[in-house]
Amino acid sequence: MDPVAIGELLSGLMFVGVIFMLMLGFPVAFTLAGTSLIFALLGIGLGVFDPSNFAFLAGRYTGYMVNEVLVAVPLFIFMGVMLERSRIAEQLLATMGRLFGNLRGGLGISVVLVGALLAASTGVVGATVVTMGLISLPAMLRAKYSPELACGTICASGTLGQIIPPSTILIFVGDMISGMHAQVQMSKGNFAPSTVSVGDLFAGAFLPGLLLVLLYILWIVFKAVTDPESCPATPVPEEEKAGMLREVLTAFVPPLLLIFAVLGSILGGIATPTEAASVGAVGATVLALLRGRFAFAMLAEVARSTAVITSMIFVILFGASVFSIVFRQMGGDALVGEFLTSMPGGATGAMITVMAVMFVLGFILDTFEIIFIVLPITAPTLLFLGVDPIWLGVMVGVNLQTSFLTPPFGFSLFYLRGVAPNSVTTGQIYRGVIPFVILQIIGLAILFPFPGLITWLPSVLF
Repeated sequence: MDPVAIGELLSGLMFVGVIFMLMLGFPVAFTLAGTSLIFALLGIGLGVFDPSNFAFLAGRYTGYMVNEVLVAVPLFIFMGVMLERSRIAEQLLATMGRLFGNLRGGLGISVVLVGALLAASTGVVGATVVTMGLISLPAMLRAKYSPELACGTICASGTLGQIIPPSTILIFVGDMISGMHAQVQMSKGNFAPSTVSVGDLFAGAFLPGLLLVLLYILWIVFKAVTDPESCPATPVPEEEKAGMLREVLTAFVPPLLLIFAVLGSILGGIATPTEAASVGAVGATVLALLRGRFAFAMLAEVARSTAVITSMIFVILFGASVFSIVFRQMGGDALVGEFLTSMPGGATGAMITVMAVMFVLGFILDTFEIIFIVLPITAPTLLFLGVDPIWLGVMVGVNLQTSFLTPPFGFSLFYLRGVAPNSVTTGQIYRGVIPFVILQIIGLAILFPFPGLITWLPSVLF
C-alpha cells in the first residue's frame, strides 16, 4: 500500500480515536497526547512517521510560554473570578430584576442583560452560570417562571462570555488564525500580508454578541406574549422604589467603567489585549476593595482559582500540540485539504462543512478541545480558499458558544445542574436550552450571508 495513503488512513483513524476516548471520559490533555503517541508508534512501525518530528514540541511549548498575547488569558480569568467573588453580579441581578419587574418577562430580560454585562467584564462562563444559577433561578422559580424558560435563559446568558469580548476563546482563536493567515499568504507569494490580531476579533465579535442578546430578549418577549404564565411580572413594592435611581447607579456605573476601560482601550487602539487585561485585573481588585469585599484570603482564593483554570486550558493546549504534529506529519492536513476543497460550492461549501462538524462535535466535546483539535487542521485550507480570517474567527466563536448549551455534555448544563434545586429536573434544563440552541443557529444563519456584520467594525476601527 502507498505510504502516503497509509499515513492519511492512520491520521483519520487517530482523529476518530481521540473523539472516542474523550467520549469515554478520559482526561482531555492526556487523551490527546496519549492517543497521538500510540498512533505515532504505529506510524514509525509502518514507516510513515519520523520520531524526530517531536523535536518541534520543545520550541512550540516555549513559544506558548513567551507569547505576549496569551498572557492576557490568566489576567482576564483573574479579572472574572475577582468580580464574581466580590458579588458584583449579585448586585447587578438584584437591581436589574427590580428595574424590569413590572414587565411580563422582565426578570428573564434582566438575566440576559446582566449576562451580557458580566460577559463584557469577565469572560468566564462557569463563574457566570453558577452565580446566576444561585441568585436568579430561585428568584425566577418564586416568581412562577416556567422552569424550562428559567434554566434556558440562565444557561444561554451565562455563555455570552464565549463571544462577547473579552473572551478567552477569541484570544486563542485570534492567536492561531493570525499565524495561519500569515503562513497561507506567504505560501501564495504575498510576503507582506495584512496582519490579523486578537483586537480585530474582539471588534468583529461585538455586533454578533449584541445580535445574540437581541435574539434572546426577543424570545422572552415572544414567550411573554404567547405564554404569559411562563414568565409573569414581578411588581416592585412602592416602598422599594424610592431609592431605585441611587441603587441603579451604584450597581451599574462601576462595572460599566471597567468595561469601558478594558474594551474601550482595545477597540480604540490605545492598548493591546494583554495590556487591557492587566488594567481589568487591577480594576476588578480595586472594585472589590471599594465594596469592602477585599481580603487577602479572598485574593489567595482568586489567585488559586485563576491558576487552576489557566493550567487546565494550557495543559489541553500542550496535549493538542502533540496531536497536531502527529496528524500533520502523517498527511492528515493534506487529507482534510482534499476533503474541503472537493466540497461543492468552493469556499462557501467548505465553510458550511467545517461549521457543521464543529456544531456536531459540540454535543460531545468542550470548546477548547474543539478549537485545539479542529481549527489547526481546517483553518489553513479555509484561509487558502479565500475565507476572511476575521469572519472565520468570529463565526467559530459563535458556533463554539453553542457547545456549552448542547445536550448531553454542554458544560453550562452541568454548571447549572450543580446549583439548581432538586425540584428542577435535568430534563427541564435540557428542554429549556433547546430554543436557545435554535436561536444560536439562527444567529449563525444571519451572520453567514452578511459577513459585514463581523468585518465592518474592525475595518472602521483599525
